[in-house]
Amino acid sequence: MDELAQAVNRAIREVPDFPRPGILFKDITPVLADAKLFRRALDWMATDVPPVDRIVAMESRGFLFAAGLVDRLGAGLVPARKLGHLPHETVRTDYHLEYGSATLEIHADAIRPGMRVLVVDDLLATGGTAVAAIDLIQRLGGEVVGATFLIELGFLAGRARLGVPVRSLVVC
Repeated sequence: MDELAQAVNRAIREVPDFPRPGILFKDITPVLADAKLFRRALDWMATDVPPVDRIVAMESRGFLFAAGLVDRLGAGLVPARKLGHLPHETVRTDYHLEYGSATLEIHADAIRPGMRVLVVDDLLATGGTAVAAIDLIQRLGGEVVGATFLIELGFLAGRARLGVPVRSLVVC
């Protein structure tokens, strides 16, 4: 693990039994509070990314990273949100989380056929949310060029479910 990954890993706070018993939550708020570390993490996330038209970010912590990547990559931001939180016509899909199920949706006009799209979130666990986002992007005709995460829980093997190139700064 390189120096940046070590610094981010040290900053992440682990919170047991949140949001449910048995879950060890990776709290990234200390990373966000350290402006220099957060900037360095965003710079890393923006490296080695092929040209993209859109960045799809998952609610809600993915938005924090995608906003910085929009600036760095010059691509538009598409929020992927939970059911009922987007005001315009949407496409949606149901998916399973490591501790439940949910529905993800994006605006139906956010991605046009042939657009190149990067998927961004703070954490890759089982891959359910990212798979749902990829499904929505592909249904709208977008080409997913990759996915990037701050943290990956490697032992859950979510990467194997995505079917796209995956980059994660910290792999636990």
